[in-house]
Amino acid sequence: LVCDGAIGTYLQARGLPGGTPPELWNIEQPDEVRALHRAYLEAGSQILTTNTFSGNRLRMPDTLGGHPRAELVRRGVELAREVAGDSVWVAASMGPTGRLLEPYGDLSCDLAEEAYAEQAEIMAEAGADIILIETMSDVLEARAALLGAQRATSLSVFVTFAFDEAGRTMMGSPASEISREMQALGAAAVGANCGAGPAAVLVALTQMGRATSLPLIGQPNAGVPRLEAGETVWDSTPDEFAEHARRLIDIGARVIGACCGSTPAHIRAIRTAVDAARA
Repeated sequence: LVCDGAIGTYLQARGLPGGTPPELWNIEQPDEVRALHRAYLEAGSQILTTNTFSGNRLRMPDTLGGHPRAELVRRGVELAREVAGDSVWVAASMGPTGRLLEPYGDLSCDLAEEAYAEQAEIMAEAGADIILIETMSDVLEARAALLGAQRATSLSVFVTFAFDEAGRTMMGSPASEISREMQALGAAAVGANCGAGPAAVLVALTQMGRATSLPLIGQPNAGVPRLEAGETVWDSTPDEFAEHARRLIDIGARVIGACCGSTPAHIRAIRTAVDAARA
């Protein structure tokens, strides 16, 4: 399956001011969010990801820009559903809380689970097909998110982590151990997104493939960002992404997309590579 690409960086390229939560546009600029989803759909995406990454109550205030958090999250799912129709899946995105869980920080696992359950329930009621827990670095937080989503919904749950070039998260957890734990907890698929770019995702998925029978997800950044004349530039071209997609297919990835810095052109290249592999 071909997933979609960046949301935050793509909306910034379409005028979202730096530092503005992308979810705000679910209500204030819904046509821009629809256009993003439509561009990925036309590029060949079979899974559209909602603009709800930061929509948990521990990361987003109850009211943002005068809009209730729950409504921003709900509209994020509804906009993706409008574009997807019945032709492709909608994956409801849940990202990290931005806080460290006990014993490394002051956030309890129970409180984190409650926050994720609340967000997942809103998104399921709004029409999501899948809960996508993404860009995790802490296995404890991923566990809380997975348990919360399972408690609040009956949807399949995908879980992805951000890895370095050695296949470890920021908290030092290796990809192999993570994949085994997510499978034991009942995740429907596991994988890598964001992180240190395509090569890091390849390393992580190679390790996961040896440790789990779950379907693997690969959604790397478009390389490593750099500043040029005050603008952020990503160094992986669509053609390079097509080659990365072929490598991910070779190691058994079953859901392939992209993350920060990517565009519909990157997804179109991935779709071409996937279609060629099926032929």
